[in-house]
Amino acid sequence: MNEKLDLKNYIREIPDFPKPGILFRDITPLLAEPTAFQAVIDRLTDYYRDKQITAVLAAEARGFIFAAPLALALGARFIPIRKPGKLPFETKAFHYELEYGSDSLEMHTDSIHSDDRVVIVDDLLATGGTISACIELANHSQAEVVSCAFLIELAFLNGRKKMNGCDVYSLIHYDAE
Repeated sequence: MNEKLDLKNYIREIPDFPKPGILFRDITPLLAEPTAFQAVIDRLTDYYRDKQITAVLAAEARGFIFAAPLALALGARFIPIRKPGKLPFETKAFHYELEYGSDSLEMHTDSIHSDDRVVIVDDLLATGGTISACIELANHSQAEVVSCAFLIELAFLNGRKKMNGCDVYSLIHYDAE
């Protein structure tokens, strides 16, 4: 495995995107390099291998990129969490507040169960709003949220505080913008 591969070398920084003052962390160079992409999946798999994960949840869209191969590697179900109106079956929703407005996420009502042990995956932990909403959706199903996993964590934004004490595993840390 590529334990020594520095994944930060595959993250492109783009200033002033999507608006002035934001330094965007672009993951597409990592996705374009199979060795780096495989290293991400291997590291996540190693961390969760012995945790008896039964379902891997991810909010659209970039979380899907890492969650689906992780679910396969763990022999777990992949559960997509989507914006309203995107899932074809009966859904349950969680509405949450953002800094400037509100949003909602949905998942199928038969996706997870009270005996499930889940990990929630996304590409980036910033303020934690989306992932805390995913945690709430899982909690409403009475599933056990074992951990939340991220490729990148912007630690200076304190998103971990919104994880309600949930274990957080991230592969790349940025301590300052």
